Amino acid sequence: MSKVLTELLGLLKLEALDDNLYVGQSQDLGYRNVFGGQVIGQALSAATQTVESDRHLHSLHSYFLLPGDAKKTIVYLVEIIRDGRSFSTRRVKAMQNGKVIFTIMASFQVDEVGFEHQDTMPDVVSPDGLENMLQIHTAQKHHIPESLHDRLLAERPIEFRPAKPYDWVSPEKSKPYNQLWMRTAGDMPDNLSIHKYLLAYASDYNFLPTAVHPHGRSIWSRDFQIATIDHSMWFHRPFRFDDWLLYDIDSPSATGGRGLVRGKIFNQRGELVASTAQEGVIRQY
Repeated sequence: MSKVLTELLGLLKLEALDDNLYVGQSQDLGYRNVFGGQVIGQALSAATQTVESDRHLHSLHSYFLLPGDAKKTIVYLVEIIRDGRSFSTRRVKAMQNGKVIFTIMASFQVDEVGFEHQDTMPDVVSPDGLENMLQIHTAQKHHIPESLHDRLLAERPIEFRPAKPYDWVSPEKSKPYNQLWMRTAGDMPDNLSIHKYLLAYASDYNFLPTAVHPHGRSIWSRDFQIATIDHSMWFHRPFRFDDWLLYDIDSPSATGGRGLVRGKIFNQRGELVASTAQEGVIRQY
């Protein structure tokens, strides 16, 4: 297991301050603000600690309200909304400096047997032999603004290998979709909940920029703003995130300074393990 993955797993082990009240450390990834995936993962970790062990996370719906400070801890307050016979619902507020920066609703369910169907996995190139994002960005280092080097040229706990070629420096207009393989940078514990936290964390990477593909603009330019507004996710089937997963993303709409993206996540056997949706700000000044 890589050092950065070990550190990320450590961030998910929150400290209990009181009943339903937790605190988590922040990780500075070179952004000015806390990475949204970190807050999602920690909020889910907090919520899970208040739910019976036979109930498993199946969906989340979240809003990013204020930028978080990557140099400060985050306090998580869990509100127990409902515990029914099959489902449990939790609301979590993430707070810094006495203000709510993020809120999430998470739903948990006991294991059940029911109807089965799913979308078909697209036919894409295997991850074997593909370059990962770090290799791609390193090759483009001399064209990347120096202010982004710490963010783009550092080792990451999740490895991404794009299946769709894309020039981040001088992009050409292309269809509003993206496909990339992803997995953790090392073996993971045999705990499905932790795999879900990490997949939720990773699902915020390379997601919203798909809405910019049809417009041929670089999100690295100084006059471009891109930021997540909300993020939703559904978990369908068990999976391991230390095996390759395909993130199949499309953007059906961009309007009013916002972009919408949707994602389907498949394992290598073609099973649909999770789905995602996100809307965010995309502005060219």
